[in-house]
Amino acid sequence: MRFEEAYSVWIEKRLSQEEAARILGVYNRTFRRYIDRYEDNGLDGLLDKRLTQASSRRASVDEVIALARQYESRYRGWNVKHFHSWYRRDGGQRSYTWVKNTLQSRGLVSRAAKKGTHRKRRDPSPLPGMIVHQGGSTHEWVPGKKWDLIVTMDDATGEHYSMLFVQEECTDSSFQGVRDVILQRGLFSSFYTDRGSHYLHA
Repeated sequence: MRFEEAYSVWIEKRLSQEEAARILGVYNRTFRRYIDRYEDNGLDGLLDKRLTQASSRRASVDEVIALARQYESRYRGWNVKHFHSWYRRDGGQRSYTWVKNTLQSRGLVSRAAKKGTHRKRRDPSPLPGMIVHQGGSTHEWVPGKKWDLIVTMDDATGEHYSMLFVQEECTDSSFQGVRDVILQRGLFSSFYTDRGSHYLHA
């Protein structure tokens, strides 16, 4: 769904900003920025100007080397936060993030270990067709017979759009479930599965 469509649905109060942002696959804050740009300058306001012109703030090689030498000669072993405060006192103009990324890219400071993610229950989609789930489960559905049941369902309503038995879950069975959904309901916005090998291409 394009921005204009999501925007019109939000204007009509059929979706919240968070829900409209989810349709576009962006964060709520990003969607708010899109709204401001769109209302100020139309679709032209949504163009990423970083792709059409070189940034005047791009650091030169000399600036990067000078920063690295400053850190190595006087501040080696300091964490980035402390070093950045002294860097700014000495007249440096770059942001903390730029300094951190520059020092990390040259191997002068180590990257912090990624914090563990906390699994949070996600609310269902607000509208049918926003997310379609597909999964398979193996079970002895009748005595002495094991099959895989492939289910394709809607995230918002829990409605099962397609269910079929196969000998073994595979690409063909997944495509069959998707085909059933498209023929019955039309195209959906996004598709969610587990990490089965037939869904991924390495």
